[in-house]
Amino acid sequence: MPTPSVDVLQGTLDMLILKAVSLGPLHGYGILLRIQQISKDALQIPQGSLYPALYRLEHGGFIESEWGESENKRRSKYYRLTASGRKRLKEETASWGRLTEAIGSVLNAEA
Repeated sequence: MPTPSVDVLQGTLDMLILKAVSLGPLHGYGILLRIQQISKDALQIPQGSLYPALYRLEHGGFIESEWGESENKRRSKYYRLTASGRKRLKEETASWGRLTEAIGSVLNAEA
């Protein structure tokens, strides 16, 4: 039986994109596939959410892009992490760790 997909919490999409791109330059659809692959199909990002996030991250200086050719010989925009993006990813990862630890503490509380 397939595992149902999990909705990505608001605010975590940028972090997931930064992580995916930190593993190597990718075009937009490649970012979607990488997140899906790493999460073992648990996270599936809609394209309608991805491209505004890429725009926001690029204009914030966290990623940069250049045009290249995809595997299927199409012209595609490839994204890579900047130094600011690496710093932001590190901060967001630490913040996410604190949040999940706090939520875990609440969920594990007993009467």
